[in-house]
Formats: sequence, structure tokens, C-alpha cells
Amino acid sequence: MTRLTGRALRLTVFVGENDTWHHKPLYSEIVHRAHAAGLAGASVFRGVEGFGASSLIHTSRLLSLSEDLPVAVVIVDTEPRVRAFLPQLDELVTEGLVTLDDCEVIRYTDRTDISGETDVKGKRSL
Repeated sequence: MTRLTGRALRLTVFVGENDTWHHKPLYSEIVHRAHAAGLAGASVFRGVEGFGASSLIHTSRLLSLSEDLPVAVVIVDTEPRVRAFLPQLDELVTEGLVTLDDCEVIRYTDRTDISGETDVKGKRSL
């Protein structure tokens, strides 16, 4: 796994929860492709409310029937690796927003500590 510290690029893809790619959630396809591309990591965040180009407000409030909530896929890696991944998003994202932001990674390591040991859950204690 990549050990990344210092300057990096954050890629954020905003799509709808119901967006699909070949009958599979689009956000899941993006994460799996990022993994296959060897990127440092990807996370999916589900929004509780938002709107996009359609100007329709989607919300998770009980009285609303909206189920197509906003979803953000966030990927952080070095700039060359993130930029090399962008053509895959051109293929996948037909409706949505893709942003790139410079960022600084303070610490990113794999699950193995310096001695090569991990705790019971596979997590390293700080």
C-alpha cells in the first residue's frame, strides 16, 4: 500500500445515489476502478441534503420522498496518479461534478506498524 505524505491532489466526484454503471451503483464502480488503478484510497460519503444542475433539492428528511441523495467519492493521491485516473471518470460520469483540490497529507500508512505487527482488528494504535 502507498505511504503518502506531503503535497497531494484530492479528487471529489459528486453524483446521485441512484446513478448507475451497468446496473451497479456508480459510486461503487468509481471506488473499484480507483482500487484497480492502485490509488492510495477512496471513500464514499452520502449527503443528507443537496441539489445540483437540475436544481431539485434532494433530502433525507422523513417527510420527503427523495431517495436520490447526493454522494461524494473522495480520492487522494499524488497529482500524476490522480490525473492519470481522470480519463476513467470521463467514461463513467455523464452527469455530476468532478473537482480537484491541492491538499497536504499529514500521514497515510498501511496497517502494518514499523515492527511489522498489527493489532487484533488490523489497525495500528496511535
